[in-house]
Parts: sequence; structure tokens; C-alpha cells
Amino acid sequence: MLHVRIVKRFAAGRDCARFSLELEFQAGAGVTVLFGPSGSGKTLALDSIAGFVRPDEGRIMLDDRILFDGATGVHLVPQARHCGYVFQNYALFPHMTLRQNLEFAAERRPRLERHRKVNEMLDRFHLAEVAGRRPHELSGGQKQRCSIARALIGAPTLLRLDEPARGLDAPLRADLYAVLRQVRAEFRTPILLVTHDLEECFELGEEMLVVRGGRLAQSGPPRKIVDQPASAEVARLLGVFNLMSAEILALDPGRNSSRVRFGEVELGGPYFPGHFKGDRVWLCARPEQLTAGPREGRPGANQVPAQLLNVVDRPLTVRLEFSGDLAVEMPRGAFEPLRQTREWVVGIPAEALRAV
Repeated sequence: MLHVRIVKRFAAGRDCARFSLELEFQAGAGVTVLFGPSGSGKTLALDSIAGFVRPDEGRIMLDDRILFDGATGVHLVPQARHCGYVFQNYALFPHMTLRQNLEFAAERRPRLERHRKVNEMLDRFHLAEVAGRRPHELSGGQKQRCSIARALIGAPTLLRLDEPARGLDAPLRADLYAVLRQVRAEFRTPILLVTHDLEECFELGEEMLVVRGGRLAQSGPPRKIVDQPASAEVARLLGVFNLMSAEILALDPGRNSSRVRFGEVELGGPYFPGHFKGDRVWLCARPEQLTAGPREGRPGANQVPAQLLNVVDRPLTVRLEFSGDLAVEMPRGAFEPLRQTREWVVGIPAEALRAV
């Protein structure tokens, strides 16, 4: 089990703003994902755990070992932490073959065991046929698998990956996910994964830590976070919601209902616990939960007149972007007969609305 409580501050400079990282979390067996935008402090947290950065305050413990303690001055060097690290750029030694890269990482093992372990990792990660090549002679997927194998060959107590799928095309990305699922199942090494890709969180993550501005904004299983974002800021970071500024007009807990005003339109919604009549709230709803169709006379209940501004083609769907910052995800076959529609209404089902 990894226990992290760290503070790292950077003062404002002539060409840079002040920044502070203040995180506290735990990570057990399986994959824990640090999710957030660029510049939020994810890699800084990973480097602090690795020992490349010394925090100003706090404590980092891995199982029963103290890796860092600000109060007592403990700060183990990276090589003493027994943790594997897979970097964004793979960080393979360019003058060594793939086999030599693995042998270097296993140099502390006895000679016979080292030879056996290197062959085992080459076979496990399907690299035996390219073991004599140098990194520049390998594909991106092969370099990524070698980097993971090198990180694991020393039997680390923690594996850290910094955006491992960055720059990989779709087939290589799928291969990488398969490799990491294999690692998760076979090695049982706790994995700390940094990403800003929500799909990657669902592919691999069992626990998700949303980091924003150096702080932990929300934590929990990926599905729970997407279903119940803790704030409008988290909903924006996830990038899968319509966000609507609204005023609560009425609340009825007995009927689990509400009335809200969004722009010039009144909408029915569910009961919003913890809120009162007159409150202004952010309502969120996912694009695939909304509907869109031709306007025929006066809009019906929970329908918003809107102007279609943009159509984004996707492999199986289209994303319709409307005035009022509303977006609707629609199957391509359903959209084609409506392509020439001039006046639209967006349907917002009451059960799709959440207050954040």
C-alpha cells in the first residue's frame, strides 16, 4: 500500500506563476489513475514519489518503508526506493540493445538468475525476436513494452507510468492496454498511472484521482466519478458533459421533482438534495442523454429551441453543437434524414440532469 501526503511549492517568478502541489491519497493493489489536465501536478507527484523531486513537507510510505518524511529529514534516493518508472519518452539507453537494456536493469541479480529473468521477460512481452535491436530500430509499441519489462524486471514494489499511451496509434494503444492488463493480473504490483485520457481511465483504472491545480478534486472508481462529478470544475475536466447555469424555481422532495430556469426556458428535473429555491446551480447532462429534432410549432416539455452551429462527424455517431453551449450525440443513421433541418429543439430529459 502506498500512502502519500506531500506539499511542494514553487514561488512566482518573472515569467512563471506561483504553483503549489498539495496531495494526500492512498494507492493499493491494482491500477490507480492520476487524471487531470496538463500542468495540474500529476507528473510532479509521480516524480516526488520516485525521489527525483524532494517535497517541502509531508510523508511518503510504501508498505512499511518510509521513502520521504519532511519532519525527520528522510529522503531516500530513487535507486533505494525499489520502484519501477515508465517514462513518457521510454528512456531506453540508445547505445544498448533491447536485451542489454533489460540486463542493465537486472544487474543486481545473480548472473544465472539474471539471464533467466531477461529471457522470461523477453518472452512474456513478445520481444524475443527483436532482442538484438537498439531502440531506434524498434517500433513505438516495442519500445513501450521494453520500457515496461525493464521497469518490472527488478521486482519493484510499485510501478509508475507517466502517460504510457502518449503518441501511440490505435492498434499500438490497444496492445499496450492488453500488456498492462496482463501486468495487473500476473504481477499484482500496485500501479500508479498518470493520464489525461478519460478512456484510458476506464480501460485500466480501478481507482481514479482527479487532480486540478495541484489539489485532489475528487476520488473514486471511474464510473462513479463520471456518473456523479463532485463539482462543475470536475465535470469540465471530464469533458463529457453539457454544463448549464440554471436557477431553481421549485423543489418537491415528495415527488422527487424540481423546476429550474435555463435561459428563457423552464425545465423539469429531479429533486436536488442540499439546494433551495432561488439557488443558482450548474446542471450537467451527457450529450448522449439529450435528443435533438426538428422544431414543429411550440416546443414541448423539457425542449429548448436551439440553433445548430456545427456538426462533428465521428466513426459511428455525429456530435451536434447548438447555441447555448449544448451538444447532442446522435447515431449517424438518425441524423441523415434531419440534415436539412433549419429549426431545432433539444430535448433534455429530467432524469438526465444532475446538480454540481
